Amino acid sequence: MFSEYRHKRRVQFYETDAAGIVHFSWYFRYMEEAEHALWREAGLSVAQPGSDLHWPRVAASCDFHGALFFEQEFEVWIRISAITQKTIRYTSELVRGETKIATGTHTVACVRTRPNEPMRSATIPPEIAGRFQVAPGADP
Repeated sequence: MFSEYRHKRRVQFYETDAAGIVHFSWYFRYMEEAEHALWREAGLSVAQPGSDLHWPRVAASCDFHGALFFEQEFEVWIRISAITQKTIRYTSELVRGETKIATGTHTVACVRTRPNEPMRSATIPPEIAGRFQVAPGADP
């Protein structure tokens, strides 16, 4: 079972603002990239072809502790901090070496979409829930 993942990344020029600092919106994208990498590591995809299951974000936050600049390498440590029947909450830490750059959380809900019907919350299928577990020492 999978509970955490370390995703390496390098800052691209288009991710920076006029001051050469990574724009704040990219931190959420970095966390989402790490989430998708965690799913791939577990042998899954958040966008399985032909599936009517989707994973919209229902909460997200980020605290900034430092800055990232073009060409800097960094890592996103993502861990599962909670799983319910219908949601998964992730906690992320972006680090450059020993320097903490940002911490964040985001929660995804399992929903089902069907033609001509409104989106509805759904129970996370056992074949997905069974691949993940809350990380040891995760915040409740």
